[in-house]
Amino acid sequence: MIGVEEFRAEYVPGHGLLAGRGAVITAAAGAGIGGATARRFLEEGARVVISDAHIRRLKESERALADEFGADRVHALPCDVTDETQVQALFAFAAEAYDGLDIVINNAGLGGTSELVDMTDEAWSKVMDVTLNGTFRCTRAALRAFRDSGRGGIVVNNASVVGWRAQTGQAHYAAAKAGVMALTRCAALEAAQFGARVNAVAPSLALHPHLAKVTSEEILADLTRKEAFGRHAEPWEVANVIVFLASRYSSYMTGEVVSVSSQRA
Repeated sequence: MIGVEEFRAEYVPGHGLLAGRGAVITAAAGAGIGGATARRFLEEGARVVISDAHIRRLKESERALADEFGADRVHALPCDVTDETQVQALFAFAAEAYDGLDIVINNAGLGGTSELVDMTDEAWSKVMDVTLNGTFRCTRAALRAFRDSGRGGIVVNNASVVGWRAQTGQAHYAAAKAGVMALTRCAALEAAQFGARVNAVAPSLALHPHLAKVTSEEILADLTRKEAFGRHAEPWEVANVIVFLASRYSSYMTGEVVSVSSQRA
């Protein structure tokens, strides 16, 4: 019998679930959930506009994906989601690149660890502005585009299980992600009026190089112990659920926050 600590999922090949559809994916440079989502979308037949505030990593990601999937299916534009002008430019660019927009993945977020008694206003506000306000700005831009196009569309937001579960040192991040969950539910009711859907994923622990750099080994080990499979998720495992929510297989789902976690109950 295979022990849970030995369980490893096999990578799922594409099945054309998003063929021909145009998508915007924020914070998509590098090896995190955004980068994995861009790759999975391309494997499922979509055309993507990736954005990120890290220009060098964004260019590298664009080049690598374009070499593999074709330059006509991959475009990139830097975007800081705390800047409304840049958000508007991103959505205008995407709509022009693909003659309209079908899917928006709001992946941009910022964390950090700080006890509340030591947290500064600046640290609190920075996490809120990227993680919650940035998701608001991009969701608003997406819904305006979907409403005006008359053909609907799909938004998938990246939340977190800490929006439900307490964790020390994460008050700002947890509050922001809980806000993303509430935003998702309210936006979904409004979007339904013009045939659009809004859902979210809430991952527990999806390890990637950037997270490893900003989180101590002790914290990562503690979080891993809470996972039923005895391991962290791969970013592409979260991306698989995002693909599902962006596909027609989830056509009757809106306002939902789907946990992508093996944390013990």
